[in-house]
Amino acid sequence: MSHSSNSHEPTIPQLFDLSGRVALVTGGCGHLGSAMCRALAEAGASVVVTSREASKAQALAETLPRTGSARHFGIALDHMNPDSLSASFQEAVSLAGAVDVVVNNGHEGLGADWSTVTAEEFSRHLGNATGYFLLSRLLRDHAVERGAAASVILLGSMYGVVGSYPDAYEEICSASPVAYHALKGGIVHMTRHLAVYWAKDRVRVNCLSPGPFPGPKAPAAMVERLLTKSPLRRMGTPSELKGPLVFLASDASSYVTGQNLIVDGGWTAW
Repeated sequence: MSHSSNSHEPTIPQLFDLSGRVALVTGGCGHLGSAMCRALAEAGASVVVTSREASKAQALAETLPRTGSARHFGIALDHMNPDSLSASFQEAVSLAGAVDVVVNNGHEGLGADWSTVTAEEFSRHLGNATGYFLLSRLLRDHAVERGAAASVILLGSMYGVVGSYPDAYEEICSASPVAYHALKGGIVHMTRHLAVYWAKDRVRVNCLSPGPFPGPKAPAAMVERLLTKSPLRRMGTPSELKGPLVFLASDASSYVTGQNLIVDGGWTAW
């Protein structure tokens, strides 16, 4: 084992520092997305907030903290409209000068479970993964053109790894959608596939999979049942994704690619 001088060893603050980098976040105004945008800004990045509504994205961008020369922007981006993604990505590059990190967080939901979902609804839901891929490829091509390293973060879910408990939803609300499980499982594995193909390009690809992070509109009775399934006996709060996200976006994870980081309070441990 080498025992070379550690004079050039990066410090912890340096490893997590995103100063001088630009991060684009899809679905940046949502329950989890807004916390992610704040995390990246707090770590020093310039953040391009995206939403289907440019005005919402711009409003959130104006609230983000700025360190050093960081600047934040808000643009319209709909990852479910493949034909628009290239133009939206180029707008981000034009505004910010470059993009170093893409967080594929945007999500078009689906209310229908296995008992009622139609073929059309199922197929459309899988289109979330198509959008994730196309936007990730745009970043990869941009990074190669610049001769720069980049980080892609795909949002998975604990439900991309395990099935859901039927009794958590029974007689309260629709079951966790089968199309959602197919989608998130696919995203987890797409992460591995892209990581090995893009490693030579210095483009890391990782998946961040939240566990139970119910939004404010989630039925209280369902949340009470979910609590019994969690080793920590509580739900996650959006701020608890900030550290894992910055880890994957920064040099703190420079030797990490193709991985699925599950932040679930221990849900998938039993």
